[in-house]
Amino acid sequence: MVYDIVVVGSGPAGLTAAIYARRAKKSVLVIEKEAMGGNITHSPKVENYPGYESISGLDLADKFVAQAMALEVEFEFDEVTSITKTDVFNITCKRREIEARSVILATGSKHRTLGLKGEEKLVGKGISYCAVCDGAFYQGQDVTVIGGGNSALQEAILLSKTSKSVTLIQNLGFLTGEASLIEQVNKTENIKAIFNKVVVRLNGEDYLESIVLRDEVTQEELIYETKSIFVAIGQVADNEPFENLLDLDEYGFIISDDACTTKTEGLFVAGDCKQKRIRQIVTATGDGSIAALGAIRFLDK
Repeated sequence: MVYDIVVVGSGPAGLTAAIYARRAKKSVLVIEKEAMGGNITHSPKVENYPGYESISGLDLADKFVAQAMALEVEFEFDEVTSITKTDVFNITCKRREIEARSVILATGSKHRTLGLKGEEKLVGKGISYCAVCDGAFYQGQDVTVIGGGNSALQEAILLSKTSKSVTLIQNLGFLTGEASLIEQVNKTENIKAIFNKVVVRLNGEDYLESIVLRDEVTQEELIYETKSIFVAIGQVADNEPFENLLDLDEYGFIISDDACTTKTEGLFVAGDCKQKRIRQIVTATGDGSIAALGAIRFLDK
C-alpha cells in the first residue's frame, strides 16, 4: 500500500497534521518510535492551551490521540532510519519499508538534559525545562536557572517577573547570550549569576531538595540549596536521517518557509523539529495544520 501521507512523529504537531489529513479523506500513517503524545506527556500541568483551564500533558495528549483514532488514522511504532524519493517517498524503518506520496516530518526536539542520575524522576518535582510552561508554579519562590546562553537568559528574565529571586548557574566565567539580554539581566535586581560552576549531582527522592556544584577552577564541590531548577542548556534535534532531502541549520533544525515546505517537493515539516523561535504546544499544532493543508494541496494537484 502507498499511503497518501506518512507523518513521522506523534506529538501535537504530528497528530494535528494527521487529523487534518484524515478529514480531507487522505490515507494517513503516523510512525512513532517512542510514546504517543511527544514531550507534553512529561508536563504535569498545562495551563496555556486554549479550551482547558488546567489539564495534565498526558491527558491532553490522550485527547489528541483519541481524536486521531476516531478518524481512523493508522499508527505504527517503529523508528525511521532514512527516507529517499523516487516516484514516491521510500521510508525505511527498523522493521519494514513504507511508501508514501507525501511526508510530514514532526519529529520534535528534546530539551538538552543534565544527564544526571535521578533527573528523569524529578521532572515536574523541582526540575523543569520551560519557564513559560512551569514558571507560574514557582511564583514568589527562589528559583535557579542552569545555563548562560540566550535560552537561559530569557528564562531568567521571564521568571524574575513572578519569582522572588532567580539565580543563574553558568559553567563558564561569563554569560554567553546576546549583549542586549545580558544587559537586561544585569539591570534586573532579583537576578544574580554564579560562574564557573557545573551541576554534578541532584539531591532528593520525591522532590528536589538541593544540587551539588563543582567549581571548574578549584574542582571543589559544594551543596547549593534550591527546590527548583530550570534547565536551559539548549535543544536537541534528531533530523540527521532526513538531511539528504532537506537543509538543516547549524543546530540541526530543519529550514523551511512559513508554509512548512522544504526544498523537496511533497516533504513538509511541522513543530519543534523545524527552525523557529517559539516552541509551544499551540505553535506545534499550528504548524501541523499548515503542513497538512500543504500536503493535501500537493496531493490534489
